[in-house]
Amino acid sequence: MSNRSKAAVAARALPAAPSAAGAGRSTSVNRAKAVQKRSAASAGTGTAPPTGRTAASPGAAAAPARSSGGTVKSRQGSGKKRTRARKGKAPKRRYRGRKLRVQPAEGTSDLQQAVVEPQEVTDLGVRPKDAGQEHAAAVSYQLGLYEGGELLLEQETPANLLLPEISLREIIARGAEQIRAQCIPLMDVQEVFMEMEAAIAEQRPCAVVRLGDGELLTLAQGVMYDEGTIQREGEFLPYAGVNPPDLRARDQLAQAVRLAHIVGVPSSRRKHFQPLLHPVFRSHHLEMSQLRLTNSAVNYHFHQAGLLYRLLTGKRILVIGNVAPALSQTLMRCGFQVNGIISPVKGVNDVDRVMGEVRGVDFNLALVSAGIAAVILCTRIARELGKTALDFGHMADGIVRGKYIL
Repeated sequence: MSNRSKAAVAARALPAAPSAAGAGRSTSVNRAKAVQKRSAASAGTGTAPPTGRTAASPGAAAAPARSSGGTVKSRQGSGKKRTRARKGKAPKRRYRGRKLRVQPAEGTSDLQQAVVEPQEVTDLGVRPKDAGQEHAAAVSYQLGLYEGGELLLEQETPANLLLPEISLREIIARGAEQIRAQCIPLMDVQEVFMEMEAAIAEQRPCAVVRLGDGELLTLAQGVMYDEGTIQREGEFLPYAGVNPPDLRARDQLAQAVRLAHIVGVPSSRRKHFQPLLHPVFRSHHLEMSQLRLTNSAVNYHFHQAGLLYRLLTGKRILVIGNVAPALSQTLMRCGFQVNGIISPVKGVNDVDRVMGEVRGVDFNLALVSAGIAAVILCTRIARELGKTALDFGHMADGIVRGKYIL
């Protein structure tokens, strides 16, 4: 065959090349068809084909595979693409919520075995069920109630004796009666009211201050608790006006308590109230026998006894504290005479500035709601200006919010 004939045969055997104008579109169409084929194949198997491979067309026969021995093995199934896990990668597993159960420790009593309901593991962590939380809290409360009361009674009951049918409350009441002679008497609200009224009428000084956990923790700095303990136990102290450690504030507060005319002390037996009161007083050489004491909730007792309205009537009132503007508006709407407002009070370190403003006001009764600084302010107002001052506390907030009606 001549060279010309060979060239003609070769030309007929080769496919026609795409034109330059249609080359890009043809390539895009082919790629789109390939993607559609891969999608159809993956839909049949539930998995995507490996990258770089194209699925066989539905009508095409599967390519035969040769074994190591050279024989041909046909693939089973028609038109479905097998997929293989990538080398070195474990298949992705899906986790659903599981239930966790907490087993009680061996040797625990029924009360100590706080039942913990199953907890659901979610993507956000462990979320205990509400019912389980409530039950565990109830069991913990009962355990604490037992160990803080009935267990102590058990330990103090003589051996080989069975207590009569009597409640713990009744036993405590009988015991408290036995130590009545050792108790320190407190002025009731009527006595405090009469003392304040007499002081105003006679134009003599009278400071009524109140001690709570904030004041007692401030006094405990360096004598009962170290700095770390104060920081941990008294996180709220900056809100109350003291940034520990502040020994200057401690000493000013101790002196204010010593010079106050009536000191309110807590009846609560919680950790930082009455249990802290006695050791703190001893540390600062404050003799309770030399102080006139009342309940630290005396500001509320005035209202409960119907004496607050009488105390405010006919007085020239000075209101001090962060809530003073709102309180003064409420008092004036009720017909009381407010001659001065001092606000804000920025803690114990602001006492000197506040006292400078107090001296410019004509008043005979000061209501001071300024946290721990109120104790120092009340005593200084009484001692330096000869006026009557009441540590009014959160009673001011209650009046402003309408909780207490005058």
